[in-house]
Amino acid sequence: LAILGHLVNAAGIRLPGYISNSANLKFADVPFGLKALSVIPPAGIAQTIAFIGLVEIGYLQVKDSVAADCEARMDAAGWDAETKDRKRAIELNNGRAAQMGILALMVHEKLDGKPYVINTLLGLPSPEP
Repeated sequence: LAILGHLVNAAGIRLPGYISNSANLKFADVPFGLKALSVIPPAGIAQTIAFIGLVEIGYLQVKDSVAADCEARMDAAGWDAETKDRKRAIELNNGRAAQMGILALMVHEKLDGKPYVINTLLGLPSPEP
C-alpha cells in the first residue's frame, strides 16, 4: 500500500479540500514522498501517529480471534502443517519485499530527488516530489 500511495501521489492525484484548515494548506499543495513531512504541520503528523497507534491498539483487541479464524480457514482448506508454514513464509517474504520497495523509493528520493530510478535508467521523466 505504501508504494501504491507513493505512485498515486506522484501521478498528481490528491484528495480534495484541506489537510489543515488552520494552516490554509490543501492536499494539492503537499508534495509527495519525504518532502511532505516538511510541509505538514507538526500537529498533523502527531495526529497521524496517534491514529496509527489507535489502530494498533484496536488490532490487539481482536488479534487472537483473527489468528484463530485464519487457522480455521487453513484447516478447512485441508492444509497440512508444512503447507501452512510455507504459506506463512511466503506472506512474510511478501511483506519484507514491500518494505524494501518503499525503503528504496525513500533512499533514492534522498540521494538525488528522483525516487523512480527506473525512469532515469529508461530516459523517462521522473516526477519531482
